Amino acid sequence: MTDLPVKRLADWDHDRLLETAAAYGTPTYVIDLDRVRANYRRIDAAFPDARVMYAAKANTGRAVLRAVLAAGGTIEGAARGELLRAIQAGADPDTLQYTAVNPPAPDLDFAVELAADHPGFTVTAGARDTFDRLAERGYTGRVAIRVNPGIGTGHHEKVATGKDAKFGIPAAAVPTVAEDVRARFDLVGIHAHVGSGVLADQLAEHCRALARVAELARTVGELEFVDIGGGFGVPYHEDDPPLDLDRVADEIRSAVDPLEAELVLEPGRYVVADAACILSRVNTIKPTPAATVVGIDASLATLVRPAMFDAYHPIRNVSAPDRAPSPVSVGGPCCTSADVFCTDRPIARPERGDVLAIGNAGAYGYDLASQFHSQPRPAEIAFDGETTAIARRRETLADVTRLESRQ
Repeated sequence: MTDLPVKRLADWDHDRLLETAAAYGTPTYVIDLDRVRANYRRIDAAFPDARVMYAAKANTGRAVLRAVLAAGGTIEGAARGELLRAIQAGADPDTLQYTAVNPPAPDLDFAVELAADHPGFTVTAGARDTFDRLAERGYTGRVAIRVNPGIGTGHHEKVATGKDAKFGIPAAAVPTVAEDVRARFDLVGIHAHVGSGVLADQLAEHCRALARVAELARTVGELEFVDIGGGFGVPYHEDDPPLDLDRVADEIRSAVDPLEAELVLEPGRYVVADAACILSRVNTIKPTPAATVVGIDASLATLVRPAMFDAYHPIRNVSAPDRAPSPVSVGGPCCTSADVFCTDRPIARPERGDVLAIGNAGAYGYDLASQFHSQPRPAEIAFDGETTAIARRRETLADVTRLESRQ
């Protein structure tokens, strides 16, 4: 299945999923490491003349980071914890890139200390103030300027970073800022991330923003690289077509050429989204005049994207996929109406005890999981070829209260 352009829920081995649920309990994340490696290599092959870094914020699991490194990738982190995780997974600190967004002091301290022993380490900053704070710490090393092209794309307003004032230095100010930065640091790159979850219908607007970034890079001149971020979307709906990566690569090259610097990409979602699913067991069936409510043991604490972004995730009854479909609303045990995964969606008629799989959970799934309602975070099980192993153990109630004062 690793050669498919997208891995749908129907492509997962249902018997293996059921065995995993029985052995490790639910709710549980399952991550397919072969799929992670294949996704990285697919996008790397589509851009043979570019450097492809994995944006760790999509999924910082050590098993995932090691899979990316094994596939030949390098890693970009947006926080000191992500940098530390990358190093612990085996990344060479000299290959890491840190993208600072309103960075807390401990994050900048960590970055400066790391660069002292690893001069290849690069810091990307999107505010004049951040460069000043780096200088105050004695940093003179490699930096990139994050620019704001004024154009944002993506699957939701909350991820359209290219037009959000929070991200990057406004395009008009970049040439002046570059002069100041170059006088104080080793300016090696220009960086931009336009948005996340871009599919074919947004590609033209995405490329328009990238063309503006490339023009800024040519204005600044004498750069080692131009980093255009990630944003490559995956089809969450079952009938959405996957990205045509060859077409995407051709259009991006046309948008940024000519470029007298190395092109860098930072895919995150594309590498991991379809490489994971969540297994959850049905505990309640409640017919009502408004809907048949199917209660499961996963919740918005397990996967918050439907509540946060109104995100669609496919759901499949892996216990009985051939049972006649019935329109149901699937929700978790949290005391809020936001804890709903779907409403009136046809699913092979669930019964109490069935295992449902929630697809495309590899990106911004486990990393946004919480202990809301004092729920322990789920286990994560890794499929690596024929091997099945615990990547992250399930939290216990003792873990939930472990950091609290006993007074």
